[in-house]
Amino acid sequence: MAEQKTAIVADAPHPVAQTLRMLWRDKFALAAAVFLLIVLLSALFGPALLEGVATKTNLRGRNAPPFDFSQPWYLWLGGDALGRPLLARIIVAAQNTMAVAVGAVLCSLAIGTTLGMIAGYTSRMASQVIMRLADVIMSFPSLLLAVIVLYMLPPSVFNLIIVLAITRIPVYLRTSRAEVLEVRERMFVQAAKVMGASSGRIIFRHLLPVILPTLVTIATLDFALVVLVESALSFLGIGIQPPEITWGLMVSQGRAYLTTAWWLSFWPGLAIILTTLSLNLLANWLRTALDPVQRWRLEIAVKKNG
Repeated sequence: MAEQKTAIVADAPHPVAQTLRMLWRDKFALAAAVFLLIVLLSALFGPALLEGVATKTNLRGRNAPPFDFSQPWYLWLGGDALGRPLLARIIVAAQNTMAVAVGAVLCSLAIGTTLGMIAGYTSRMASQVIMRLADVIMSFPSLLLAVIVLYMLPPSVFNLIIVLAITRIPVYLRTSRAEVLEVRERMFVQAAKVMGASSGRIIFRHLLPVILPTLVTIATLDFALVVLVESALSFLGIGIQPPEITWGLMVSQGRAYLTTAWWLSFWPGLAIILTTLSLNLLANWLRTALDPVQRWRLEIAVKKNG
């Protein structure tokens, strides 16, 4: 009997390998993950490798058309109004765009989840105070609040992260509170209370792992929204300013040439669209993969084709 149990355990696939197999089976999610990996690598290494190329002007190549494969690879998407290569600038601009999106989502996720779990598990008074704070933030339209604050603060990556993080905190706060209110009545939480576990240990050791998959899925979708908001602010001219570059700022700079050089706005706009689309596709896959009730559908597909 013991040998049979050992054989079953040995045959069980590693969770990481099983997850990668499930991702491989979903070609849309796989393509989204590969594209996001390329964007991440561009954000990490692009400025170090291509910043000199991306900022070098060439007035002879002003508004150079795309698909001229006789030129170096970084000019294949054409040049901007100062002759700077668009492909190199898109790669370099990925760092600022991703820095704002990642920073805002992580800050709002950490703060909102912590406050939501406290509101859902502790006293009624603390819950009321925290929820009224969320109501105050939600009473202002997020884009309008960002516009007002950024008119008063100097434009920078840090200020943009803080403003966007504040506007997204209520999403995680309300979600985590609702999840905790349901999970705290389960038997394993009651057992932890009986055994004398502190409130902090119950919140972060027992409640957080249960609600985290839902929050990760929301954060993935929220990431796409923050990218769009940052692009909108840069387009309006109150986001990050030159000589720094973001995808939204590149779209804004190219709108004066839409009738004569459409590619100045098209390529950075396409980068925004593909990034948000990839995030949405990956979030849909994560919603199934992280949900124990739905995960079996992906596991069965892997076993049938494995």
